[in-house]
Amino acid sequence: MNKVILMGRLARDPDVRYSQGETVTAIARYTLAVDRKFHREGEQTADFISCVAFGKQGEFAEKYLRQGIKIAVTGRIQTGSYTNRDGHKVYTTDVVAESQEFVESKKAAEERGAVSSNTQADVDSDGFMAIPEGIDDELPFR
Repeated sequence: MNKVILMGRLARDPDVRYSQGETVTAIARYTLAVDRKFHREGEQTADFISCVAFGKQGEFAEKYLRQGIKIAVTGRIQTGSYTNRDGHKVYTTDVVAESQEFVESKKAAEERGAVSSNTQADVDSDGFMAIPEGIDDELPFR
């Protein structure tokens, strides 16, 4: 079984591109800074994990995810390799995101400066984002 669950903060805004061809697909790449539970003096306290989201998940990342936002990602690990311009073989490891969820309110993120107050999403009085229009078809429940 190949299942990954991560919780961390985006190290930078997602880099979103769209595939070419008959069906255009969003491809969002971002790095998630995940705190280590234990660390030694002088060592880094977080791991920086490359994540990629395709299709609707990629569109979600483009629309709502920003540097500093804390999210939970579930997905799978995917490895690969390619030959770079210098002729060296480069090995890659990414987490392919199958779901992405906010783990802090927008209000808390704004207080930390991770979210600008002029984002497209509406916020309820409790500080959580309202469900966007037209997302009903994507919800696993009704």
